[in-house]
Amino acid sequence: MKFKQLLKRFILPLLSVFVFCYNTYSQTVTLTGKVTDEKGEPVAGASVRIKNTNTGAITNGIGVFSLNYTGQGTLVVTAIGLTAQEVKLTGQAQVNVVLTEDSKQLNEVVVTALGVKRDKRILTYSTQQIKGESLTQSKEANLVNAIAGKAAGVQVTSSSGTPGSSSRIVVRGGSSFFGDNQALMVVDGVPVDNSETGNLNSGPGTNRIADIDPSIIANINILKGAAATALYGSKGANGVIIITTKNGSLNKKPLITFSSDFSFEKPLLPQIQNKYSQGTNGNYFDGVTQKKSTSWGARMDTLKINGQLAKVYNQSDLFFKTGHTYNNTINIGGGGASSTYLISYSNLNQEGTVPTTKFLRNTFFAKYSAQILPNLTTTFQLNYSNSQNDRLPEGYALESPVWTIFTAPVSYDLQPSLTEAGTQRLYRFSRNNPYWVLDNIKNHSGVNRFLPTFTTDYKPLSWLTVTERFGADVYTEMDRYRESTQSVSNPNGRLVDNNTTFRQFNNDFMVSANKQFGDFNIDVLLGNNIFSSYSENTYANGVGLTIPGLYNMASASTVTYRENSYLQRKVGFYLQSNIEYKRFLVLSLTGRYDGNSVLSTENNFYPYGSAATSFIFSEFFSPEFSKVMNLGKLRFSYGTVGNDGSISPYSLLTAYNSATIRNLTFPYAGQSGFLISDVLGNANLKSERINEFEAGFEAGFFNNRISLEASFYSKKTIDGIIPSVSLAPSTGYAYTSVNSAVMQNRGIEVLLNATPIKSRDFAWDLTLNFTRNRNKVISIYQDQKQLGNGFTNIIVGQPYGVIFGTRYARNAAGKLLTDDAGLPFADDTQGIVGNINPNWLGGINNSIRYKQFNFSFFFDVKRGGDIQNNVDGYGYFYGTPKVTEDRGLRVVDGVNATTGQPNTVAVNGQAYYQRANGVLESVIQDGSYIKLRNVSLAYTLKPSWLSKGPFKSATFGVTGRNLWIHAPHFTGGDPEVSSFGSSNGAQGIYSFSTPTSKSVDFSLKVTL
Repeated sequence: MKFKQLLKRFILPLLSVFVFCYNTYSQTVTLTGKVTDEKGEPVAGASVRIKNTNTGAITNGIGVFSLNYTGQGTLVVTAIGLTAQEVKLTGQAQVNVVLTEDSKQLNEVVVTALGVKRDKRILTYSTQQIKGESLTQSKEANLVNAIAGKAAGVQVTSSSGTPGSSSRIVVRGGSSFFGDNQALMVVDGVPVDNSETGNLNSGPGTNRIADIDPSIIANINILKGAAATALYGSKGANGVIIITTKNGSLNKKPLITFSSDFSFEKPLLPQIQNKYSQGTNGNYFDGVTQKKSTSWGARMDTLKINGQLAKVYNQSDLFFKTGHTYNNTINIGGGGASSTYLISYSNLNQEGTVPTTKFLRNTFFAKYSAQILPNLTTTFQLNYSNSQNDRLPEGYALESPVWTIFTAPVSYDLQPSLTEAGTQRLYRFSRNNPYWVLDNIKNHSGVNRFLPTFTTDYKPLSWLTVTERFGADVYTEMDRYRESTQSVSNPNGRLVDNNTTFRQFNNDFMVSANKQFGDFNIDVLLGNNIFSSYSENTYANGVGLTIPGLYNMASASTVTYRENSYLQRKVGFYLQSNIEYKRFLVLSLTGRYDGNSVLSTENNFYPYGSAATSFIFSEFFSPEFSKVMNLGKLRFSYGTVGNDGSISPYSLLTAYNSATIRNLTFPYAGQSGFLISDVLGNANLKSERINEFEAGFEAGFFNNRISLEASFYSKKTIDGIIPSVSLAPSTGYAYTSVNSAVMQNRGIEVLLNATPIKSRDFAWDLTLNFTRNRNKVISIYQDQKQLGNGFTNIIVGQPYGVIFGTRYARNAAGKLLTDDAGLPFADDTQGIVGNINPNWLGGINNSIRYKQFNFSFFFDVKRGGDIQNNVDGYGYFYGTPKVTEDRGLRVVDGVNATTGQPNTVAVNGQAYYQRANGVLESVIQDGSYIKLRNVSLAYTLKPSWLSKGPFKSATFGVTGRNLWIHAPHFTGGDPEVSSFGSSNGAQGIYSFSTPTSKSVDFSLKVTL
């Protein structure tokens, strides 16, 4: 072949290809850059892409990115909560981008299910965030109490003023008849246990979220409806409290923060009379030669003893003391170019208003995050707590000192508690001297708890993230109860040892993808959850101490012992997709398929999910109009979730119990004996089902200076579990469990945030929330109309939690009927006398900043919600409530049941109130209240004043809690209390619990 032909056929084409490739290579540019915010802080996780191409990258932990481009194009940089920026590229190899805050999204990035951060603008369900500063500002030792009144749709009820006592938190009303209705607690994506434990006698225990130190919390986000919680499966059926802990900071030298709080607590006491002595019918009893439980004796201002005017002993003032709480916290945080760390230690020491009661908590928290590779980040954290709690029996147990203090006559000196012979000094029989109780009865619990969490995020592609998160919740609890000999209830003494080991493991493996396709933004999450829970308990009860004062189980003459263990495993597969179209239309679909080991093989897997949409109509407005209304959104959702909280491990089986045959109780004479339980296990039980519809409206005005959110929800529980359905005796069993109950909740939630004034030196933030929930029991089982549930009842056609019992007899016109003695009497038929559910709840929080001063005050409001006031109820018999000071003759406004004529017979106060003592209706009181729950004033020193010292900042503050309570229809100390704990059946009762307190707290916070 000639050279000319060779050149034409091969060499020239090859040369053309070489020139083309060279030109192409010469136009490919490696672009590096850094993305920061207005403060110069790096923005990690920002999306960086070349417009109209698939070329993109994600900034690393220090805000740096790198990508290749052709030398021409437009760079688009976006990040949640910040305004997107576009940069024209003309061949440059380096660019720095500063993102400013987006007024439409300002402070609207929230943590949702499974710890996923999302822009609140696109959420299709209701959530509410509470900042960590608001929690610590309340100065509450228990995290649940710090939430009270701050969130729409959430009701918090404390149980007692004893240090470490439990509190109950319910979202959108109770959904299960006998299952746990409290919200699931989640810390950094991992569910944690919030059981109530620690009390071995009457009264409440401690809900275990009290082991968490509020100072380590960055924020809390409350997920309310089924669409929001579906990803958590059956564990999240009652709402979810998402707790996000604090982090260190990139490129920061170690910052040391120390805070110290000291508070005084004074008990909120019921109204008790101090004008009449021990005795009856106006006659004085001295409590020594004449013992009497009642205080219907002589007037104290006329009573003389040994020729001297009788001394008035204010039993409450003498017994209760000023409580003290010390709380000291130190943390160190910082980080390097690709890692952050935070270490925190806290010591809480709370001494109660009842002597010898206290709660001591030491917590250690450590968190370390590191970017090992540009696309690989890991986080390890450990939360450890040790708590020690000393409490005394409460309620109307014979061992309760509060009972005796509230009902003791003011004419009797309870001290000293011992006679010269060393026996108890008692003014009456069957009740311990409260001062003897302080020295001889004790309930102690000790808990060691570990909460480790390990999280790994891997980004193989800019739009794809793989997450592995493992978390555990492990604690051991040792409870000890001791009751000395000479106790009225156990004259030979009593000991109880209770030991619990609990461990819970949770693992989530998730793959999430976020991709832009033209006008569509697609966000998909696919994952698997493995959950395991194990608890082991040993319980020993010993009576008859052979050696008084030796509190060892070996010294008990009779010991009963039991042990049990429970294991439950769950596995779940879930999928969530969010499709956003042109920023104004969002469709969200969620599905989960759960398996539960406690159910039968036919029912142990069950699917559920949700569908939701949002229409963001504010995106249609012109830029000028959006300055006025920057957000307007309508959202609708429907979700269905399973709830297996009523089914404990092995509850499908028919168990054997220790036998009792006539008068013989086994073990007997060394021989064990068991009989099959009279409760028949139902192997066909399945999980309860909650179906919920939600509609909402959200609006933001004037760059979010005013924001409004309103939601309506309607949820229905079907296949509710009833564990005590009667069976025909011919079956050989007495009861069984069935899926049959139906219950409904409907409600409205409103949240308003406003900043009426905002300037450099002065700002005023206002938050209002409103909640209205209506609950109704639709059906129980077949034609069954009523069930007992602790202190309340479940009745078809009524709200869940009505009070049922004796009521006054009345005629057809509603007038009281009286007997021939002129006294009202109880109707032969019992009925509904109260409803513990409030008509509505509200909260008003004001936060004002003026230069270095910060002032806030918070009102909590409840309208309605009846309370069974047992302090008055039993007190009517004893003559101790304040109202019984009116002891003169009165004519009861009623109709004589015999004659049908108006009553004209006068009765004295003792006869009237002791008759009322036998009628439950007489002690039902309206629990409406307005509380000034929190007032806080803080002053931060000017930085210039600290420039020559070691401190970077210093803040002094004073905070008051429960300083004022207006409860016009309630005669107890605090209408919020439910005296016997956080269970469903313990609500709506006020019965000789340790009073809650009003307090003043002084605080100091400095940084180095």
